[in-house]
Amino acid sequence: MLGSTIPEPSRFASPDSTTIALSNSVARCATFTPNSRPAAARIRGQVDDAYIATLAIAVTGTLGGKVGVAPRIFLKKLVGDVLDRVDQFEAFDPRVDYQLTVGVEELTNEERNASAGLTADDVELDLDDGS
Repeated sequence: MLGSTIPEPSRFASPDSTTIALSNSVARCATFTPNSRPAAARIRGQVDDAYIATLAIAVTGTLGGKVGVAPRIFLKKLVGDVLDRVDQFEAFDPRVDYQLTVGVEELTNEERNASAGLTADDVELDLDDGS
């Protein structure tokens, strides 16, 4: 992955830390732009590691702090909303001109439940056997 490495999970590693490491590695790959592209320096300058971390925290917060369900939305927002605009519009500064919004229609059922703060304990089961 362009020289990035994902740390080996330790005996007590949180599953969330692996998800975060993988998302950051994928985000760095997504922001890789060959120097031959006119916007390469602008993309690397505007969408640096600090911005990627800020966006990841914002997306995770939108999804109820559930890191495990955030990668799909994070990458969608990074690539579709941020990178494309930085590439297309010279004056676009994501720190100033981009406001993260996540609509319910963009979310899977799992992501909707996470954003609502629902857990398995919140699901009511009908255990009536019908007799």
